[in-house]
Amino acid sequence: MGWESVRGRGGARERTGERPVWSGGDLSTAVALATAQLPAAGLLTFIDLSGRDDYGAGNGGALGAVFLLFLAPVLLPLLGVAQAFMLALPSVVASRLAGRRLGGPSWPWYLVTPVVPAAFWSALVASLGSWPFTTTFAVLAGLGVLPTLGVGWVRRRALRPAGVWWRAAAGSFGLAVLTLVGGVLASEAGLVPQYEPPRLTAAQLTGVWRDGSGAELRLRADGSAEAVKLPTEPAPFTDDDFSDYVVCAGPGTWAPRRTWRDGVLVKLDGDCGQDTQWSVGGSEDAPQLFVVFGDPDAGTLRILRRATTG
Repeated sequence: MGWESVRGRGGARERTGERPVWSGGDLSTAVALATAQLPAAGLLTFIDLSGRDDYGAGNGGALGAVFLLFLAPVLLPLLGVAQAFMLALPSVVASRLAGRRLGGPSWPWYLVTPVVPAAFWSALVASLGSWPFTTTFAVLAGLGVLPTLGVGWVRRRALRPAGVWWRAAAGSFGLAVLTLVGGVLASEAGLVPQYEPPRLTAAQLTGVWRDGSGAELRLRADGSAEAVKLPTEPAPFTDDDFSDYVVCAGPGTWAPRRTWRDGVLVKLDGDCGQDTQWSVGGSEDAPQLFVVFGDPDAGTLRILRRATTG
């Protein structure tokens, strides 16, 4: 059953005095409110990232920030449309159908039903191995509540689309300013902890480090190393000049490097690649070794995690 049949049935109900479960005006409202919350959501994401490891890339760098600001007038409405169809539309339809069949006040249904599409899309994202289910679910459910509630509120007051959009724009600006001020105050008060990379001793660095792509780095206490499918800095003036890294294997040596961020320098025997500096990231409980190959702002990030078994 497509959305056309849902709207068609809604039209039949309207002729008998019952309003449709979804309309063009609802779509305009959902897009406006979904778009309005995105600047504040972006600021919250930036504040959250400031307390996490940026892997030496500065969360995208200044060029990335300018690029996003330039694209914002086009990107935000497109994301708002996507949110409306993925989250608000199914939530509103489910709310109205549940209210008609089960009765009771309408607003609890508008508040609860966004968890259904949020759970669906979160399960899909988690199955692809992109983001964990709990994180994705919390974000999508939060993004779905305001547009869903807003559609019900606007319909009861029969506001025109222009009135909805200017109210959404004003609310978006105020919410973004409030988020920015709150984030600055929270950072100054120490409520948003700043990330500090772990400090590992040579003994803590020894062991086996792997990623999910088959790369393995074995660091032994005697300073020897063994690599399997390990990404490595390409040698200059070779056929690999256009690659961020080359994949190497074989024996070599390693030594700890102490700067503001701990790391290890890996030297592999043979002529594959050159010496590669791996930096320490993650946390004390879950340390990582990482390298950003190529441009620090737009390069290739590779992360190795300590293997639980050798």
